[in-house]
Amino acid sequence: MSTLLSKLSPSITDMIRMDHSQVLETFHQFRSGMSIAKKEALVGSACVALEIHTQLEEEIFYPALRELASDIEVLEKSFPEHAEMHRQITRLRSMTAIDPDYDPTFLELVRDALHHVADEETTLLPAAERLMPERLGELGAQMMRRRAQLLTAHAGEIMSSTVRSFPESAAVMASGAVGAGAYLMQQASGWVSRGRR
Repeated sequence: MSTLLSKLSPSITDMIRMDHSQVLETFHQFRSGMSIAKKEALVGSACVALEIHTQLEEEIFYPALRELASDIEVLEKSFPEHAEMHRQITRLRSMTAIDPDYDPTFLELVRDALHHVADEETTLLPAAERLMPERLGELGAQMMRRRAQLLTAHAGEIMSSTVRSFPESAAVMASGAVGAGAYLMQQASGWVSRGRR
């Protein structure tokens, strides 16, 4: 069963790239002038995503890569970079969006994360694909299982951030779609009832 999961799972390097894309997309949504609630929700989402991502790398990816190539300089830099991102996340969580240091602290986190992503995508991921191509699926399956555990632990925080960052226009459209769907269901129900008479 685990062999099948390894074959069906995305590779660990593809999963890391997907995480990077997701976090970068969240960063791009941030605007200094957005509402306090949206700003805090967006920053909260980015922080949880980074915490889960860095934990997965430290528990699964880095140890596997270190077994094969302990001399990769970027790998050694990664742990202190993660520690710095965690320091910034802790600081952000102690503030509110009205704090004058909130935006600069988040932008510092963005800058550090972008630097870290660039190092991983240009050095670590290609090294893993070169050094352990036969293990990438197995490690991806491990990462998927562990991610599910970590997401469960953060479920409340993720749900809260998602709801608070949902664009008003999308909420209006979604409620309109639900209303239209209910109306159409009601009409269809009446049409079926009238057709049976």
